Amino acid sequence: MNKYEPLWKFLECDGSDCLQLSFSRITEVLGFTIDHSFLNYKQEATGFGYTVEKISMKERWVSFRRI
Repeated sequence: MNKYEPLWKFLECDGSDCLQLSFSRITEVLGFTIDHSFLNYKQEATGFGYTVEKISMKERWVSFRRI
């Protein structure tokens, strides 16, 4: 299991078509703050039925869309 798998499983269990999570909510789910390595792992979300649609560094959120 990689370090972002709890986030992917959270998305999979949520089941929403679109979901926007703040960085602080992602930290709650993961237990640590996301960093630049997230960009390398974001494609793994597709294995759990989601894609990372947009990342806002300024507003500190990530939007996900079910595929």
